[in-house]
Amino acid sequence: MTVLDQKSKANLFRQFHHSAKILVLPNAWDVASARVLEDAGMPAIATTSAGIAFSLGYPDGEVISREEMLARVARIANAVHVPVTADLEAGYGPRPEDAARTAQALIDAGAVGLNLEDGTTDPSRPLADESLIVEKIQAIRQVAAKSEVLLVVNARTDVYLAEVGPPESRYENALRRSLAYRDAGADCIFLPGVKEKSLIEKFVAELKCPINILSGPGSPSLPQLEQLGVARVSLGSKPMLAGLGLLRRLVRELNETGTYRALEEMVTYDEMNGLLEKAAS
Repeated sequence: MTVLDQKSKANLFRQFHHSAKILVLPNAWDVASARVLEDAGMPAIATTSAGIAFSLGYPDGEVISREEMLARVARIANAVHVPVTADLEAGYGPRPEDAARTAQALIDAGAVGLNLEDGTTDPSRPLADESLIVEKIQAIRQVAAKSEVLLVVNARTDVYLAEVGPPESRYENALRRSLAYRDAGADCIFLPGVKEKSLIEKFVAELKCPINILSGPGSPSLPQLEQLGVARVSLGSKPMLAGLGLLRRLVRELNETGTYRALEEMVTYDEMNGLLEKAAS
């Protein structure tokens, strides 16, 4: 991929966030899943950090190294023709300089966007300092400007996902953080854990920028989210975990009845082989 191609993909991916049509991103965890999504008509591919970590034998939460994560992202970006955005957790390091290094590695991998979260793995301190995330976003923006690949930054706050603080305090906390991240240069604000229609509507009205909702069972439907003004919907690790759920169901069926109904909707060998032959060409 040339730099010009990558710049064009970054610009196209940013435009998707300002379309009247909601951007739907069922997340990929390897080349095979990314090719299936691209073949199904997805206009862009988003990776799941948890799905990639699980597939390589790691638990979620930045246990995987930057190098291993970006190696998988690079394989995906090189196998598809659509823009690729990567979930890079908290940037793989505590300093803004670490986030900048990760952003440069992401560009080198051929991707054009990233998620950056403020959640931590410390139960006593579930959210990073707001000012640190602001500095990380600014550092990423500087790297992108120098490279001329204007990365699409999806800044995530985990206030609702981690249930930080009393319920009545969460909206103001999440809104304050979201506004700070937006003003630091984030293109989109990611609000996992937010499912209520009235709450989504409030964030859309207050932030006045693209919003990403993590969707799944119990969430509003895609048409409802689009009507509320949500720009982007992702599924996180759920597609990968659903695949593992299918595997478990298959094994139970084999053990209990000796039948194969769980295999009836599988992607065929020939289909998958064909998708990967195209990716390799």
